[in-house]
Amino acid sequence: MSKIFDWQLVFTQIPAVLKYLPVTLELTAIAMIIGWIVGLLIAIVKIHNVPILKQISTAFVSVIRGTPIIVQLYLTYFGIPIALKYINYYYGTSYNVNGIPPIIFAIVALGLNQSAFDSETIRAAILSVEKGQVEAAKSLGMNGIQIFKRVIVPQAVTVAIPSLGNSLIGLVKGTSLAFTCSVVEITAQGKILAGNSYRYFEVYCSLAIIYFVLTIAIERVFTYIEKKMSVPEDVETEKKGRLPKKEGLSSELG
Repeated sequence: MSKIFDWQLVFTQIPAVLKYLPVTLELTAIAMIIGWIVGLLIAIVKIHNVPILKQISTAFVSVIRGTPIIVQLYLTYFGIPIALKYINYYYGTSYNVNGIPPIIFAIVALGLNQSAFDSETIRAAILSVEKGQVEAAKSLGMNGIQIFKRVIVPQAVTVAIPSLGNSLIGLVKGTSLAFTCSVVEITAQGKILAGNSYRYFEVYCSLAIIYFVLTIAIERVFTYIEKKMSVPEDVETEKKGRLPKKEGLSSELG
């Protein structure tokens, strides 16, 4: 009779799963960048009440936040080819729909999903900058770009870092659903290994260990960045116990 649970298999399967870690990291990195860029644009549109674009961005954020990521992945996976076929038909183009790498669909879905959540974080961070500082910068002769770059961004980034870190942790976990777009990352590879050995529980334990380590690493990095970007006066005040310590990324992990 074979072992009911094989602890050794949990750790011996980790190297085989880690061969596809670069795919997971690629998905995470590109989707994160898309999320930050598109999220910033959405935040600016909402803050400045740009006509039409504000309504479109509000509807986009509501739809993305109100639907499961796995549904968005399926819609992207099947929707983009359909859209390209219509373009080919009506405009006489010849896009090779079947030649699109599956990872593109996953990146688009994850990036747009990330942007919807990051946009609210970025908008709140920008609005946290006191208007008096902006007015003071204007009185010194700074233009809009200079004010945004020198006054708003440094303070907004400090405020947004904890939430963006938590969002990134969620994104790493979300990449585990990329298999719905035929992308083989660490979770998909784990499913393949489990199917071959019929040791599903052991393989999923291996995956849990890998994701936990990734999450801890991201949490530590963002906590370090948060401390480095903290205003010195706030740090000293916290040390003296006159202000409650700011809530950081550790709250995400309990």
